[in-house]
Amino acid sequence: EKRNNQKSGMLYAEIDRNNLFAGTTEVADRSNMNVTFILHKPELEPEFDKMCKEANISGLKGHRDVGGYRASLYNALPLESVKVLVNVMAEFEKKFW
Repeated sequence: EKRNNQKSGMLYAEIDRNNLFAGTTEVADRSNMNVTFILHKPELEPEFDKMCKEANISGLKGHRDVGGYRASLYNALPLESVKVLVNVMAEFEKKFW
């Protein structure tokens, strides 16, 4: 539970900090397992998808209810994988903000 809280906390912190992304759920309702978020500029989705692919990140695209992205932080997912996503998001902001 502690590790899952750390992973989701790290990703939500980046979503909240980053000017290009927004969470899709209220803070009180956020999941530690499935983090959903969108880009404020949907026209940049192909560029974000490209950067994710280059970082070997897959499976983020298209939450069935809210669109945008969903990161599944299942128990076996290492913290390092979340760090890679957070770094890509920060780099994306530097490039397009």
